[in-house]
Amino acid sequence: MGSCSGINFSIDTWVCRKIASCFGQMQFRCFHASTGWFGRKRTDESFGLKTPKKGKFVKRDTSKPPVEAPYVPPKPRRSTKSLADKTIDIFEGMTVVELAKHTGESIATLQSILVNVGEKIESEFDPLSIDVAELVAMEVGINVRRLHSSEGSEILPRPPVVTVMGHVDHGKTSLLDALRQTSVAAGEAGGITQHLGAFVVSMQSGASITFLDTPGHAAFSAMRARGAAVTDIVVLVVAADDGVMPQTLEAMSHAKEANVPIVVAINKCDKPAANAERVKLQLASEGLLLEDMGGDVQVVEVSAIKKTGLDNLEECLLLQAEMMDLKARIDGPAQAYVVEARLDRGRGPLATAIVKAGTLVCGQHVVVGSEWGRIRAIRNMVGTLTDQARPAMPIEIEGLKGLPMAGDDVVVVESEERARMLSAGRTRKFEKDRLKRISEGRTEVLEQSEEAPQRVEMPIIVKADVQGTVQAVTDALKSLNSPQVFVNVVHVGVGPISQSDLDLAQACGACIVGFNVKSPPSSISLAATRASIKILLHRVIYRLLEDVGNLIVDTAPGTSETKVAGEAEVLDIFELKGRSKAKGDDVKIAGCRVIDGYVMKSSTLRLLRSGEVVFEGCCASLKREKQDVETVRKGSECGLVIRDWDDLQIGDIIQCMEQVIRKPKFISSESGAVRIEC
Repeated sequence: MGSCSGINFSIDTWVCRKIASCFGQMQFRCFHASTGWFGRKRTDESFGLKTPKKGKFVKRDTSKPPVEAPYVPPKPRRSTKSLADKTIDIFEGMTVVELAKHTGESIATLQSILVNVGEKIESEFDPLSIDVAELVAMEVGINVRRLHSSEGSEILPRPPVVTVMGHVDHGKTSLLDALRQTSVAAGEAGGITQHLGAFVVSMQSGASITFLDTPGHAAFSAMRARGAAVTDIVVLVVAADDGVMPQTLEAMSHAKEANVPIVVAINKCDKPAANAERVKLQLASEGLLLEDMGGDVQVVEVSAIKKTGLDNLEECLLLQAEMMDLKARIDGPAQAYVVEARLDRGRGPLATAIVKAGTLVCGQHVVVGSEWGRIRAIRNMVGTLTDQARPAMPIEIEGLKGLPMAGDDVVVVESEERARMLSAGRTRKFEKDRLKRISEGRTEVLEQSEEAPQRVEMPIIVKADVQGTVQAVTDALKSLNSPQVFVNVVHVGVGPISQSDLDLAQACGACIVGFNVKSPPSSISLAATRASIKILLHRVIYRLLEDVGNLIVDTAPGTSETKVAGEAEVLDIFELKGRSKAKGDDVKIAGCRVIDGYVMKSSTLRLLRSGEVVFEGCCASLKREKQDVETVRKGSECGLVIRDWDDLQIGDIIQCMEQVIRKPKFISSESGAVRIEC
């Protein structure tokens, strides 16, 4: 049958195709009288031939260029990196069509995801709840930003949320103590604030203001950023005797990024070295337009110790709040922002939050970041139980299943099932992004050149009292990375040091850093001593960073360098004749005096003549008073022989070179910033 290739059949086209499919690779040509091969109209044009027009002379048309098919670029493939970095806005009641436009996915893909999560959608124009829209967006790997509606049946004025920011030790907490007649600064470890605190201060005029106190140390930059994100007004505290400092400029940048008005409070005006005018000029040079210079930024001179100028500060804050016309929706589900989170032994995970809109009611199901729970209790900052929380009210939420991250939004959902579903989706998205960051980091490491020096890994376990402090300590420790030591934070947690932390440290060879936590029990301390595990406990951030920095310096392998250990001047040359073959050839001995440092027999010698290096080699012999020695110190005379070199002259300088290991240095600036300098 193989020889049948090329057989012509004048039969129906359909029958011919059937026969061709049965015989596999054999080629058949089917001819039909009217339609030609396989049913196509038999024309010369079908074979790519153009029939010339009839006539005696045919002129070729060269006026028109040959028609080419337009270039169609291929569809760009969406990379995983750009997809993960994409963030879309979602809102309550958006349809599947709108969600498809925002995400770039097809409607059929989104509908299949909705079916998998248990949602019944009859049409692509049916409205979706904001929780379901977020879940669908996370399933396709896109980050979301919730747009809450400010419409409500009851919109009332609310108290302003004021954040106090500034450099460390400029008197922020002392100023708040003077406003609320308490003494928090005296109880702070090391005299510096290391938490983000929220409380309500009732003014003498009867108005109430919610204050946020932020730490001023360089390690707590993330806390200051969170404070600026949730606030209405920023009070920038500057010491009159110290002026504008690095954290002052950082606080200004945080406030400008959050588009929040600033009120400047020049503190410590009672000190003899106070100079308020110098501070105003410094702020103006940094781009802050003050009222005294034709701008709109109010400036108040206060003293937290003498309690002067507090009335003027209160008037400025209330005036700024009145100009902003702060109002919020009272009815409907609440929107809240977590400023801090901690773990209590008796009550479990606790989240400190500020309500931005709506009313948070006890018993509601909430999703905070990737954690969920049912609100068991709501307490104000005094510790009193309350049934509900209204806008601009700082509260402490109890009843979450896990510890949320500082900076997460509190989302109220309608049922426990929805809360579980949303929490599980966020957890999957968070874990997927975390693994992707790890894989990208490994890829970058593999792409580095092989000539780069190998770094020593230093694993660390961080335990602290609150979630925000954990993040601040972790970021500060990662900033101590150097070309020689890689600080790898293998685990973080809130609460005291436990046996599980000890087991993990023993498994990976890590040291445990405890910040503002209680001392571990004697059993854990004894077990850590036996396993040679270091436990560093501190209550002040700069002392912790100093200890870890010194530990990094000790761990670092250092860099090998060659330095001049000493110098010797050639005073005379002695020649020792070889008396026999056993004694060897003639030897020239340099009679030298060590003029600096010392000369060692085991070191490399460098011969300098007129300031230029003539030869570099080993020391064959070093003697002092006919005795072989290993070292000759400064001021002593000796005789030495350089191996394989006899061309010596009086006045030559012989340098003794040695290899040294230079360790990195731990450097701490006045602003609190630390670094490892190699």
